[in-house]
Amino acid sequence: MAHVEVYDTTLRDGTQREGISLSVDDKLKITRLLDDLGVAYIEGGWPGSNPKDAAYFARVRDLDLKHARVAAFGMTCRVGSHPEEDANIQMMVDSQAPVVTIVGKTSLLHVREVIRATPEENLRIIRESVAYVKALGREVIYDAEHFFDGYRLDAAYALETLRAALAGGAERLVLCDTNGGAMPWEVEQLVRDVAEALPGVQLGIHAHNDSEVAVANTLAAVRTGFVDHVQGTINGYGERCGNANLCAIIPDLELKLGLRCLPEGALRKLAHLSRTVAEVANLAPDNHLAYVGRSAFAHKGGMHVAAIRRNADSYQHVDPALVGNEMRVLVSELSGRGNMLSKAEEFGLNMDSEGARAVLEEIKALESQGYVFEGAEASVAMMMRRAQPDYKPWFQPVDFMVVVELREGRGIVTEATVKVRVNGEEMHTAASGNGPVNALDKALRRALLPHYPQMADMQLADYKVRILDGQNGTAATTRVLIDTQNCHGRWSTVGAGPNIIEASWRAVVDSVEYGLELAHDRGRCAEVETEGSEQAMVAD
Repeated sequence: MAHVEVYDTTLRDGTQREGISLSVDDKLKITRLLDDLGVAYIEGGWPGSNPKDAAYFARVRDLDLKHARVAAFGMTCRVGSHPEEDANIQMMVDSQAPVVTIVGKTSLLHVREVIRATPEENLRIIRESVAYVKALGREVIYDAEHFFDGYRLDAAYALETLRAALAGGAERLVLCDTNGGAMPWEVEQLVRDVAEALPGVQLGIHAHNDSEVAVANTLAAVRTGFVDHVQGTINGYGERCGNANLCAIIPDLELKLGLRCLPEGALRKLAHLSRTVAEVANLAPDNHLAYVGRSAFAHKGGMHVAAIRRNADSYQHVDPALVGNEMRVLVSELSGRGNMLSKAEEFGLNMDSEGARAVLEEIKALESQGYVFEGAEASVAMMMRRAQPDYKPWFQPVDFMVVVELREGRGIVTEATVKVRVNGEEMHTAASGNGPVNALDKALRRALLPHYPQMADMQLADYKVRILDGQNGTAATTRVLIDTQNCHGRWSTVGAGPNIIEASWRAVVDSVEYGLELAHDRGRCAEVETEGSEQAMVAD
């Protein structure tokens, strides 16, 4: 077996996660991303369950998909009925999806107590539902729901349900661990049992993550050699604890087992896809996901960083570029000089060991006061830049004042005055805002804008506050994280201390100075590019 089919069910099973609701446009956008990645199947939804899924299937037909086939999902016909008269079956057919995935009951527990049918009736509705859709020219995939639980309860009957789907003409039988309770060794043994009982049948695996082994169960099934079809979701989204995470399964299969899942080179798109799907789903990307998380190749311990500076493979199991990710070095109180030298190189700065040691000692001292620099790399960059012997600050803060008043007829009014020194000139400005930080930010911008027009492109994007020692009440230390952005990117800075205004001011000053540095560096790059283009034109 050299190839494994990837069947993505993010748009159906993934949306059953608490907190996810995708619009039709969201689902179409994710469909394009999945097709560009090169998955074999995209399960678009359950046409009979809601109008939104029905609308998706009407619109997805207009997409020019290059790799994936779209699948409609639904159940067998109802007990006591026939597929040609079953509304759910008809809506799957009317979706015009080239693939129909039919789910049926495997466990006698569900047959007798959930759908209230006899074992024989359940076999009939499986067989007739598959046969009806197959006769209409659709590819039929059969999902054997609760297969592993059902097999443990009554192995002979579980196999009979698979034979019923085969008799109806199903191209593939997918063994589902719907409750997520199976263990990898059980999965491996039961897959072998099925392959022995039904030789030559194409098998797939659909695992849930309730025991935190959905990825392991999927790999165990594939390693038997009898399963070449894997189902899962991007980022492991799904009901309860989620589904098998394709963002781990795909690289595991390609990089660890040497099996092809995607077109050549497509694996490099995986990290971008993971983060984009998270954004579309309005969820924060999980930085700690294997392979694709922002922290998957982040190094913090000084001993680790010292090693990767000599050989990147010393603390990395794969090259992060293979999945579209990148190695990062974090700076904290656990850092060594290697961390600092690596960050300096990342920022394009020349720093010797003594300079690195000095900045590191400053970071350790500040972190003991409540600062955390892991999520505020722009503050680290400014500490390093200020440590350079030839660095000239863009401005020098002199003092500031913030007044918050309750005024009759106007409510709460906040005003800030800021005094800064720019190129030897002292600027004294004031501004009002919807809060003290907003007022300080606006006053500082007003002071700097006449000297630095690029300030107009800089916006405060996010502001987070965390109380570090709540037992101290209003005297607690406060940590402030500020996100700022312009046309060149987004960056984070930090401030901390018992006074929330002072902590915020420190983060604002760092954010503005870093933004000016960033705009200056980008402008310098643009000038170099322009000069190069002009020289090329002269040469031509």
